[in-house]
Amino acid sequence: MKKVITYGTYDMIHYGHIRLLERAKALGDYLIVGVTADDFDKTRGKINVHQSLSERIEAIRATGIADEIIVEEYEGQKIDDIRKYDIDIFTVGSDWKGHFDYLNAYCKVVYLERTEGISSSEIREKKRSVKLGIVGNDKYLNKVFTETEFVNGITVSGICSDNPVNLSKIVNKAPVVTESYDEILELSDAVYIHSIPNLHYEQVKKALLKGKHVLCESPIAYNKQQYLELFDLAKEKGLILTEALRTAYSTAYHRLQLLVSAGKIGEVVSVDAVCTSLLDEVKKDKEYLKKEWSSITAWGPTALLPVFQILGTDYKDIRFVTNFIDEEIDFDGFTNISLIYPKAVASVKVGNGVKSEGQLIISGTNGYIFVPAPWWKTDYFEIRYENPTENKRYFYQLDGEGIRYELADFIKSIESGKDSLFIDKEVSLEIANVMDMFVGHKNMTII
Repeated sequence: MKKVITYGTYDMIHYGHIRLLERAKALGDYLIVGVTADDFDKTRGKINVHQSLSERIEAIRATGIADEIIVEEYEGQKIDDIRKYDIDIFTVGSDWKGHFDYLNAYCKVVYLERTEGISSSEIREKKRSVKLGIVGNDKYLNKVFTETEFVNGITVSGICSDNPVNLSKIVNKAPVVTESYDEILELSDAVYIHSIPNLHYEQVKKALLKGKHVLCESPIAYNKQQYLELFDLAKEKGLILTEALRTAYSTAYHRLQLLVSAGKIGEVVSVDAVCTSLLDEVKKDKEYLKKEWSSITAWGPTALLPVFQILGTDYKDIRFVTNFIDEEIDFDGFTNISLIYPKAVASVKVGNGVKSEGQLIISGTNGYIFVPAPWWKTDYFEIRYENPTENKRYFYQLDGEGIRYELADFIKSIESGKDSLFIDKEVSLEIANVMDMFVGHKNMTII
């Protein structure tokens, strides 16, 4: 029996896919189809995959062409599979011609001509044409603008900023650069908001009332009431409102959560997260600080994310210890947040004006997870045990600090009409509640 193997993403399967599979099957007697896993696709730069792995596998199964379906999860797996399944022929589309010649050492390699005029990328591009307005006043907009180029289906409609001096020459090439939020809303289907936090609630509300989808940097609101009002409004209008916390979308962070859930370190008893950055000493006057992110707004949501996603939001007590640079405008240079759960504790340290080692440590009854600085954009973490020979290291590629994954998920949510699964609403709601307690100086010691 002659065995044939081929691989692909098979997103939104179409006639071109089916013709290629039929021709692959005709090369032998038994066809194995490898479907690439979501994480592996990310490492290859394919972040615009529309369907989940299970949906793509089911679509291949429904064609009735494949005799066996496997999942491709890592670089170098093709050689392992050829050996494991005793493969005679490896085949793939001609657009990869020459790329897999090295496999001739293991089996025959055949490149098949693809069906002209059809591809998953073209189908995805036709399905969506989201005009995105980018709103804010700092250099971070440059990163967002650049990352949109890696996400199919996004066209930047313009930039709204009252401080264009922070925008690079690349961003100034946007179709429109304006200080008018109303103008950007008129030009856009959706907006990404990264303005100072005290503007978020009003800007999000205005966008939703005008029928625009919103991706807003966390915190979306300063209290539960505002948060619930905005999400109820989005639901009423049939719009997507998503909290922008790029850490939640990184492969390493997501895999870390799964390992914790699977009990790899036993029962979690402590989560310790540190996020800090420095301020320019000469710019600490009140007018400058009014346009700057404080410690709690710049880093609080990120540092609280693993606490609430791992330990939940049902804590028994919360305490703040804060050092204010300017107490009148609630600009903290450093804040320590301590949370007590029924069977665990958490410590969050955030600073914008203080520098420390930005690491994440999750302690369990069997071991602990160590994520080195800067943990919020990591591509690497370790599980450490009492016996160091049992320690394991995990590496996952992270491109664009996770911004492009965040944008791709936002587009997918708009297309499907379903909220993102990366950040639960209960987590977002509790982040808003913590902001409310901080502004009200509840359970706070000022040092």
